Amino acid sequence: MAASRRKTCKRYNTPGDAHALTFSCFQRQPFLTKDGSRQWLIDAIDRARGKLRFFVWAYVIMPEHAHVLVWPTEKIYDISDILNSIKQSVAKRALIHVRRHAPSFLTRMEDRQPNGKVHYRFWQRGGGYDRNVFEPNTIFEQIVYMHNNPVRRELCVKPEDWLWSGAADYAGLRVGPLRLDRESLPLIVDSG
Repeated sequence: MAASRRKTCKRYNTPGDAHALTFSCFQRQPFLTKDGSRQWLIDAIDRARGKLRFFVWAYVIMPEHAHVLVWPTEKIYDISDILNSIKQSVAKRALIHVRRHAPSFLTRMEDRQPNGKVHYRFWQRGGGYDRNVFEPNTIFEQIVYMHNNPVRRELCVKPEDWLWSGAADYAGLRVGPLRLDRESLPLIVDSG
């Protein structure tokens, strides 16, 4: 009998690299459509930033997934710790909220295991997507890509119209719900 294999994501904790992180809701369900759940994610990122020492360069919260571009400030770090800190905090808050205020919603979070055990999930299993980014031009391309997500999905006309991202910060229009650490961004050197 063949052993089942679980897809693993190799992570590289390379000092000086930024990380473009993407994590999806359980079964790609739109658990991030309400301002309350979006705020839980904002709060979790902000708490993890203080505890695990990283800068936030960009983010966007979509209905069923989120993107965050972070830059760890320590030479020794574990990007998995950052992801776990963010995701576990949101999952715990969501489960408490659902059990108290919307118990019928639990069925949407139900992940029944082959052995019959039931787990309730806010996030898709696994660590999510992690891409190391180190070239300044690529960093800014990643920021633009993230901020354009709501436009591609036709949730807004311009990136800065989407409240749950840092696009308006970059456009100089307003400060979004999550403070960005733009002063730590690398400079793009014009080679012309």
